[in-house]
Amino acid sequence: MATVKGNLERGLQLSDPSAALHLSQQASALLTKQQSSSAFPFAAFEDPDQWLELEQLFLAFLRTGDDKSAHLCLDRLAGRFGPANERIMGLRGLYQEATAKDGPSLEAILRDYNKILSENGVNVPVSKRRIALLRSLNRHEEAISAMVDYLEAFPTDAEAWCELADLYQSNAMSAQAIFSLEEALLVTPNSWNLHARLGEILYISTTSADRSTSSTQTLSRSIKHFLRSLELCDDYTTSELIKHIKDLPEHNISGEVPPIKTLEDIEAMARLKAEKLIQSQQSASRHQTTLEGLQSLQELVRRT
Repeated sequence: MATVKGNLERGLQLSDPSAALHLSQQASALLTKQQSSSAFPFAAFEDPDQWLELEQLFLAFLRTGDDKSAHLCLDRLAGRFGPANERIMGLRGLYQEATAKDGPSLEAILRDYNKILSENGVNVPVSKRRIALLRSLNRHEEAISAMVDYLEAFPTDAEAWCELADLYQSNAMSAQAIFSLEEALLVTPNSWNLHARLGEILYISTTSADRSTSSTQTLSRSIKHFLRSLELCDDYTTSELIKHIKDLPEHNISGEVPPIKTLEDIEAMARLKAEKLIQSQQSASRHQTTLEGLQSLQELVRRT
């Protein structure tokens, strides 16, 4: 099962398409192994990890379009925990969404979610599925309203704050997106990826028509968050950091940005990290999307 765990970690946590596809191709063998290990679900030697692995297999099968295997996983999970389990209800809703044929089918699923939540308003998995479905139906205002209501009840859900930030940003509401990410950072202050994302949105907001603060101040905040992400994750870099250096003013008149020498040192560090990232990932990259990202980074390094 160690191999399965490795593939699950790569295929789901890192969104590796080849690992998810590899799992799907082994569906029969994996499900047989899972069935034999869960033949006595209430035995004293039951391993809780096997159910987590089964859930992850379910998600991997859905990602690769293997609906039949996904349904088998869902049935086994429901048999173990019961169909009324909130997590199982959320997974069943996800399966129904993934296999829905048309818009009316999705609307019917949404009505089912509304009915469930009318009976139990704090069903977290179903609440999140409802918000995700509203967004997929392009009902963004309703999705934002539902997410705000959810966060009033669960204000320490960092993932929900990030989703709300993404909803705001996709609707050109940068100020609200920035606020949402700042709330997420209050919950998880050492998340390097949140600092990086906040840096990106701050950078984007400098080109917004409704910006309320100076570009210099916003760019200064942006680069601070990017540097914090570098501090928390030494292997992380991004082309945006180099762009930030280029866009900062040449003269530190207001004291909002570091001195020129400091900016030059940061730019050199950003370029060095980018070059190391290219060298370390170039040989290991097999997917077109990853290669395209590296090519963009290479081009930016060459221009600086």
